[in-house]
Amino acid sequence: MSDLLLCRNLTKYLGDRLLFKGIDYSIKKGQRIGLIGPNGVGKSTFLKTLAGLVDYDSGEIVTTKNLKFVYIPQVEEIDPNITVLDAAVQAAQNDLGDEFEKQTQASIYLSKIGFDDFEQKVGDLSGGWVKRLCIARQVARQPDLLLLDEPTNHLDMEGIEWLEKFLKTENLTYLLISHDRRLLQNATSSILEINHKFKNTYWSYESDYKTYLGKREDYFETEKQRASNLANKARAEDAWLKAGVKARGTKQEARKKNAYDLFDEVKDLKNRTKEEKKVSLEFETNEKKTKRLLVLHNIFKNYKDKKILGGLDLTLTPNMRIGLLGKNGVGKSTLMDIIAGDLEQDSGKRNLAEGVKIVKFDQSRALLDKTLTLREALTPAGSDYIDYRGERLHVASWASKLKFRADQLESPVHRLSGGEQARVLLGQLMLQPADILLLDEPTNDLDIPSIELLEESLVTFPGAVCLVTHDREMLERVSTHMLAFMGGGVTKSVQSLSQWHALVKNGSEDVQEETAVKEEVKPKQSPKAKPQKFTYKEQQEWDKMEEMILEAETKLEALSANPVDANMSDEFQVYCQELSNAQEQVDTLYARWEELSAKQQSFEK
Repeated sequence: MSDLLLCRNLTKYLGDRLLFKGIDYSIKKGQRIGLIGPNGVGKSTFLKTLAGLVDYDSGEIVTTKNLKFVYIPQVEEIDPNITVLDAAVQAAQNDLGDEFEKQTQASIYLSKIGFDDFEQKVGDLSGGWVKRLCIARQVARQPDLLLLDEPTNHLDMEGIEWLEKFLKTENLTYLLISHDRRLLQNATSSILEINHKFKNTYWSYESDYKTYLGKREDYFETEKQRASNLANKARAEDAWLKAGVKARGTKQEARKKNAYDLFDEVKDLKNRTKEEKKVSLEFETNEKKTKRLLVLHNIFKNYKDKKILGGLDLTLTPNMRIGLLGKNGVGKSTLMDIIAGDLEQDSGKRNLAEGVKIVKFDQSRALLDKTLTLREALTPAGSDYIDYRGERLHVASWASKLKFRADQLESPVHRLSGGEQARVLLGQLMLQPADILLLDEPTNDLDIPSIELLEESLVTFPGAVCLVTHDREMLERVSTHMLAFMGGGVTKSVQSLSQWHALVKNGSEDVQEETAVKEEVKPKQSPKAKPQKFTYKEQQEWDKMEEMILEAETKLEALSANPVDANMSDEFQVYCQELSNAQEQVDTLYARWEELSAKQQSFEK
């Protein structure tokens, strides 16, 4: 494969702060590269540097003659008053070719991404469809190299899966920044990471994402071994010098310099490869001792003539983590608002157990006061100390737990990146005692280490969690239950994303079937039906029910009290499955207990 673009010793500073240095990297035709790294290391700056939008401090970028590349930023402004077709053609206005050819090419790609009305105004599109338009209109220009900065922003899960399929099937060469681990695994063939833990602040490997993670571990093990070997050599040199062995002056000076260089290299290696202190963050629990935190019964909600919820029943219990699935606008946020008590249902009952506290993370971050400094935002009481899970922490220590540097404490919140603002809000929520957590797109702008830290926090939270996220990896790792919103007010309980995909594929048939069944079953539920006594088997089951529930809860509590590190991918998956099975067993027993209890009560009437 020929090089389309070559970086030589590329270095960039932001003021006095080093972003990256000495990057030697080439992009070849046909490569699909994922660019990763912690927030703030300069990933977007690197992309803009390649695009010629930002100057670099030293080094050079060499490209093939007449290289045609396009850069798609995180947010792209398009005139809301023009049509979709005009927007697509407008992007190619400086390209070669006549107007008819540009319109034809634009129409082909608009059709590919699902547009059937090319005369639709851009201003009428949702954020997700504007993002699709931004991508399609640039790909329609048939670039040699595509540079994408966080292309999943504003896309729902369906949109991300569309993007993944689009990138895999189109004959493209691209470099994309993403924190979506599933997208990185499925749509990239090479990983480039910018991170100051690497020599020259970067490292790359030609593989899928999961293979890269394994090779990355090998890299650091090798570096640690090299540090140990160099340390031994440096000690030997130091001992030789201290022994005062006679040598010619120039040779002696060279030996000294070599020893000092060795010590500097050892120091650098140890700093880069030292184990990061294990950060553990947990949401503050209210520790409400109740089996049912919240019960929703027969909840209906309409917006104008559109049915959003149609007779929903939902019970939230401790250690239950429910992932909400569905397109934007089908009712996920509506359900969260009803659970929070911020929105009144049209009919049905919402019963919140006494003393239960609900904490909500809103993706709009409306609760975050951006006029404050980071220090003020992290210490709402105005002190330099916070109380976290019975421990008194200085704000600098608390900031460190949230992955902030001490020199950022006086920075205004509005100057922080989107990911940093999200961490501030999560930090504020973690100080509030809660029994139910409502999280609406909590991973927006977070880097991968922060996402994995959040996952671990949620898995160990003893209360209930309602989660809306487009991050498929997080959804499957965290959720013990999944509720799919099918549209038209219909919801279905599913066991996995693959089951949901199957339902979506058969969409309309399933929705009609469930609606019809619901209408048929309701009239048969008659309170006047003659109660039946327990059968022999039911009586045996009833007698043992409390003991069975106690055993199941004990097993669940034991698992919850001994979480597995989210970074240990395979073990974490097994742990999550065991936890999910244990939670399902508790829920099944409670459901059966309620059924038998109701039957017993009917005997007594």
